[in-house]
Parts: sequence; structure tokens; C-alpha cells
Amino acid sequence: MGKRGPKPKKKISTNWSAELAYAVGLIATDGCLSKDKRHIDFTSKDKELIKTFQKCLGIEGLKISRKISSHNNKNIYHRTQISNVLFYSWLVSIGMTPNKSKTLGELKIPDNYFFDFLRGCFDGDGCIYSYWDKRWRSSYMFYIRFISASPEFLKWLQKKIEKQSSIKGGVKVATRAWMLEFAKTESKKLIKRIYYKEKIPCLLRKVAKTQRILKIDKENNARVAELVDAIA
Repeated sequence: MGKRGPKPKKKISTNWSAELAYAVGLIATDGCLSKDKRHIDFTSKDKELIKTFQKCLGIEGLKISRKISSHNNKNIYHRTQISNVLFYSWLVSIGMTPNKSKTLGELKIPDNYFFDFLRGCFDGDGCIYSYWDKRWRSSYMFYIRFISASPEFLKWLQKKIEKQSSIKGGVKVATRAWMLEFAKTESKKLIKRIYYKEKIPCLLRKVAKTQRILKIDKENNARVAELVDAIA
């Protein structure tokens, strides 16, 4: 018989909460359900995110191992594995699938916890990036993106976000994957919904980057307003 995976110290609650919804978002993006109907794997470059994931599920102290990327032996990842038949079955019941990369679609996420789930997706496989547009002087641009190998999952996210907040994004093909992208104005609205209060589960590195981008945008808008006033 093969070795069994590590067991959590206590039962994982499947009563919906901000913490559970966030953890489900992480599993939907950077997690994996094995075919044995027992193990759930979560991998991340950020060890902090692994610890946050464990805390959200009430399984702090579960072993965190390290592994090297199969694509680049310079990239080190952190990994935790849960062995829990009941939690695995619950994840399947809300729409998760084993080896889900290209098969993931709509998930059964309660509306009042959707943006906690979305924040988990953002911290898992999302990003925010910015640049100065050379075509227009003093034009600072930024976008939020969600990346997935499953276009159906991103299309569901797109519809769900628009239905709950009227925030509009577009799904399109990216390099070796698909992406759901939100332009600057819509990204600002989305940021407010994702980070709706302090002291919620999140990846601090991405929070800091988002805050820097918003600060630059605010300062640039102030400079532009001053120039307009001076011309007027």
C-alpha cells in the first residue's frame, strides 16, 4: 500500500464564510484535486499565501514542502497537501473537477461571498499591471487580469462580476491560456469590491502593489488637474 497523505488536525468546516470562499478561490486557480478522490494540493511561490490558505481552512501547522518548477529549475514553489475525503467531495459538489485546468466552469459560490472568492482567484492566478502610455503625455494606465486555461471559467467570472456589480471586463486569448481583463476605470471599481474592508485574507504583496499603482494614479491625476487649471 502507498503512503497516505498528511491529515488535517481537525475537521474542515464547509459552512460558507469569507475565509472559506477565499480558500476556494485559491484552489480554483492554484490548487489541484487528485484523481484518488481524497487529496487536495495547493502550490504557490508565496509561502505567506500557503499559511493564509491553511489558516482559512483551520488547518494551521500542516506540512509545507518545497518543489522546483518542471519548466525552470530556478523557480522554487511551496506546497501543502490535504487528505480529506469529505472536503474533497464538498469541493466536487460545488463544481470543482480533478485536473481542472481546462475543464473548470461555473462554481456554486454564494453571492454574498463571491468577492472573497474572487480575491482568492486574484491572489492565485490574477495580476495587476501598469505602464505609462507613450501615445498620450501623462497617461498612466493599469489593468487587472485573471488568467486560466479554461475559457468557460473566465466567461462565468465575467458574467458573475457584471451581474453583481455592473463592472465590465473582456475575455480573450493570451499566451498559452485565456484571460479576463478589466481596463483602468473598471479596475478601480473592482479593487474596491475585492478589498472591501481591512483585515481580510489576502496576499500582502499584491495589496502593496495595488496601493502603489493607485497612489501613482492619484498623484498623476492631481498634476494633470493643476496643468488644466493653469491653462484655464
